[in-house]
Amino acid sequence: MPDQTVKVVAITGASSGIGEATARRLAADGHRLFLGARRTDRLDQLVTEITATGGTAATQRLDVTEAADVQDFVAAATERYGRVDVMVNNAGVMPLSPLEALRAEEWNRMIDVNMRGVLHGISAALPVMRVQGGGHIVNIASVGAHEVSPTAAVYCATKFAVRAISEGLRQESAGDVRVTLVSPGVTESELADSIADPAARAAMRTYRAVALPASAIADAVAYAISQPPHVDVNEIVVRPAASAQ
Repeated sequence: MPDQTVKVVAITGASSGIGEATARRLAADGHRLFLGARRTDRLDQLVTEITATGGTAATQRLDVTEAADVQDFVAAATERYGRVDVMVNNAGVMPLSPLEALRAEEWNRMIDVNMRGVLHGISAALPVMRVQGGGHIVNIASVGAHEVSPTAAVYCATKFAVRAISEGLRQESAGDVRVTLVSPGVTESELADSIADPAARAAMRTYRAVALPASAIADAVAYAISQPPHVDVNEIVVRPAASAQ
């Protein structure tokens, strides 16, 4: 049977999309949440809605590209609740473009948020979990962690990296800290809003014609963290049933 113990869950990128949906789902399951993002107005509204329905949640402004910010975020969660059982590294950006467009600033932004942000989350949460005797790190990747498509080379590279980091952490943490990689297919979110390249934006409109609700990914996270301590769900790929992508 799934482990129904109430957990303390820290979520990055919680102000919209998958992060917000995950917060709502886990709050409904009775878990205590600590939510981070740069858009504090959205976080505050989310906490108001969660607490109004009997859930438990708090927030702190968070920029995952700043290692000290993530350390402070996890420390604040630990101070508030006494522990951090689950760290969901969800924050991500996706400004797609062909490599020949030479949008180096966008490449670096993806590397900083999608890859370094995950490493910052691991480096902040792992010591806490070691001290308390266990925990669970959930990294949100993408089907782009398993395949590469035109205009998405750098984005996919960052997600391939998240997959590799997750597998390495799993091997190093066997029996102590559980590790789950969740790879969503096309999902309703604001990720595509950051695409400035006209050709990539047009292609993404077609690609995203069939999309999952963010709640489907939240359900996958809830499933993974609900398993008993001796079960480690390592990888979940979630795609729209009607899509070949």
